[in-house]
Amino acid sequence: MPEQFFAQSKHAQEIQIAIPNALSLMRSDGLSASAAANVVGIPRSTLIRRAGQALEKRKNGRYAARPYDDLFRVVIVISETKGPIEIATNDSREASKAGKHSAAVHRYLETGDDSALRRFEGEHIIDAEGNRVALLTDTDDLDRLGSAGELSFESLYARSR
Repeated sequence: MPEQFFAQSKHAQEIQIAIPNALSLMRSDGLSASAAANVVGIPRSTLIRRAGQALEKRKNGRYAARPYDDLFRVVIVISETKGPIEIATNDSREASKAGKHSAAVHRYLETGDDSALRRFEGEHIIDAEGNRVALLTDTDDLDRLGSAGELSFESLYARSR
């Protein structure tokens, strides 16, 4: 599925990335649909049209993001077997878990504190095809990947481009 995403035009990719990002801003920062769309650089009408069931129209006419959504997104996961990989997911909860795991990995690598990382032992991400991708929590493996530069912000960001 990531291949289909990257086969799209750059503009289509940007919109597909912007929609879930706008919804996330609405959830986490309490932004309105207009404000969230503005932050991610798309028209409000595009957000409303493309977000579908992820938005609900309230009685006052304003839109609110539902607690989670099933929109396609490509995320970087630090997997137990392959290290950092791109996966597609259709669940905002899985994408959020991937982000929290990544933050825990970076906290460990920067400080040596593995307390946040331990919460992910035995955890996995479910990709868009229903496959389980185990999350890496072994500190020896993380140290090795970190020393090789495979877990730097720059290397992970570059993978998604």
